[in-house]
Amino acid sequence: MKKISIYILAAALLSGSGCKDYLEEDTTGLLYGNNVLATQDGLESALTGAYKGLATQWGRGFIHPSANAATLGSDDVTTHPASNKADWREFDQFNPSTTNQRSNAVYNGCYKAIQGSNNVINNFEKTVGDKASIDIIVGEAYFIRAFSYYWLTRFYGNIPLVLAGEYSADLLEIGKSTPEQVYELIVADLKIAETNLPNAKRAPGRPNKGSAKAFLADVYLTMAGWPLKQTDKYDLAAAKAKEVIDNRALYGFQLLPTFAAVFENDPASTGTAEAVFQINGFTSGDSGNSTYGLTTMPGEEGGWDDMFAELNFFNQFPAGPRKDATFRTEFGLSGTKIPWQNSLTKHPYYKKWYIKGDVSNYQASLPSVMMRYAHVLTIYAEAKARGTGGPDAAAYDALNQVRLRGLPAGTKPLAATDGLSAAQFADAVVQERAWEFACERTRWFDLIRLEKVEEANANKSPDDLQPIKPITKANYWFPLPYSDTSLNPNLN
Repeated sequence: MKKISIYILAAALLSGSGCKDYLEEDTTGLLYGNNVLATQDGLESALTGAYKGLATQWGRGFIHPSANAATLGSDDVTTHPASNKADWREFDQFNPSTTNQRSNAVYNGCYKAIQGSNNVINNFEKTVGDKASIDIIVGEAYFIRAFSYYWLTRFYGNIPLVLAGEYSADLLEIGKSTPEQVYELIVADLKIAETNLPNAKRAPGRPNKGSAKAFLADVYLTMAGWPLKQTDKYDLAAAKAKEVIDNRALYGFQLLPTFAAVFENDPASTGTAEAVFQINGFTSGDSGNSTYGLTTMPGEEGGWDDMFAELNFFNQFPAGPRKDATFRTEFGLSGTKIPWQNSLTKHPYYKKWYIKGDVSNYQASLPSVMMRYAHVLTIYAEAKARGTGGPDAAAYDALNQVRLRGLPAGTKPLAATDGLSAAQFADAVVQERAWEFACERTRWFDLIRLEKVEEANANKSPDDLQPIKPITKANYWFPLPYSDTSLNPNLN
């Protein structure tokens, strides 16, 4: 059976049971009957379907390592040169196929989330219930739709822009929209989410007003770079990030005192205050988070060797508590340990994705954190540097908060008196973000918007996987899934 795609999505929107033998599909959140969403419970159910698209183990979304695999074109993560890692290697070598299950899982999950969000957005006005509660549900739906389209257009560029929550034949002939058109919707959705959402999250796995502002800041920063290059957005990014920073206590965000505390990865915890937005995983049904544990552990520890550190990135990583908490450099589950240089892959691994206690498992009740407060600090610092007036004292402070937490005690803060130009300061922020968010799916997008993918991959260690052909801008986006393009020539 085919998994959900834009066309299976269209079929899924048909009410009745006729599609059930056609789909391998979770029906949570689908619109059945004209009156279902007239109730607040029905509206909440549709929203649940949207979240389900982002959090289905292995199949869809972000609680498995598919999104990590799809960002292997960056310079911080690589994979096994052999074994069963063909889907992973395609990204690291800039040759992803239209049938690659890693990017397709993100694609399918995001469109599933969009379908659930559209059901809410297109029907909430007829819902009877508590207005304040309905406004929050609607705000979350707009946030999830914006979040999903943000991932889709960054991965695929020109994509189908689906606004329907119900089936129409037009969906089977839909064309592609440009990134500029998609970003217009993303910004509009996040502005509504920003208005509707409360200051406090309803639950750890839901967004609040600060989450919407933070993602809007990140979207503006991205719009200022490739492919849109709308450099006026740097000032908007800085202003929006500053709103989050100035109101961090109101939104419940904070930079944790130590980097190690961010990645304690205790399954008994619901997350940390550094999470601006996270997607929860639970070890029940198909909700276990498989980004943790075996996928990032070496074979010496029973792991799958899916992803580990690139050598030059590791060797150049500044020493200090952040490096110690980021990498695993000795392996073995018994008392005997071997250094990474003597391991089967001869690479360090990422400690960030180990389950507390080094549990060798393929799932955990842990969240996939999609943005941390540290990211907001770096958005402000970089955007302020690239925008009007260059970096101010607040930009230096934002960068130093992230930088000094990761470096040895006594490290000198960066200061305006160091003589960095605005461009040099911005470059320092981008490099700091690379260290801070190593193997967290952010480096790839920085390289794309700054048009540095080619440069980053020209400096790989000869002992890492190499691109199989010269990299061009065409490699910045992945091909749309064959399951869609084979059925609709408008998507070719």
